[in-house]
Amino acid sequence: MLYEDDFEFEEQPADVRDRPIPGKSGGGRNGGGVRRERRDPRPSQSAPRNRQELPDEAKPAHDFLAELLERMGAGPIEIEYIARPEGEYLEVTGPNLGMLIGRHGNTLEALNLVFNNVLNAGVRNNRRYYTIDAEGYRAGRADQLKHLALATLERCVRDRLPQKLEPMLPSERKIVHLALADSESVRTESEGEEPERRVVIFPR
Repeated sequence: MLYEDDFEFEEQPADVRDRPIPGKSGGGRNGGGVRRERRDPRPSQSAPRNRQELPDEAKPAHDFLAELLERMGAGPIEIEYIARPEGEYLEVTGPNLGMLIGRHGNTLEALNLVFNNVLNAGVRNNRRYYTIDAEGYRAGRADQLKHLALATLERCVRDRLPQKLEPMLPSERKIVHLALADSESVRTESEGEEPERRVVIFPR
């Protein structure tokens, strides 16, 4: 069962952001985790960059982000539209993006929340949510979560037991749900209340 809050941005609990990121290292049946580490901000080589022309529907978001970043003093920057399996990305590139990413990506996460809330203010239907990325930081994170999802799938099938992942942000849970959505071997659910809400993978 997929929960609505796993597919839309919502208020992000501050104390979740500094927790360990779930990852492939660590053992146990509860998924384990790895520490958030500052990573090379260059785009992940394993992350497919499905470059597209900027759709007309995305132009207001593109222009709003450009204005917002200019006011933040992040320039000079370029913004590229990239469609990925987990959603639409607005990829920001430029020489001075450290302040935009912030410690462990916290600034980027907060910017993404504010951006989408403002963009969809007053919109009841056909809301559009974008992932703001800087030099591939969040794209690399998405790849890490996909690898985690597939590794946990294998453990779930092997042990025939539910596998609980660490608490995640809604945007992270969405990636895990989508990574396993077409699997005939497992199903996923989210359980718990924020900031402890997590994905659980069940054998079918």
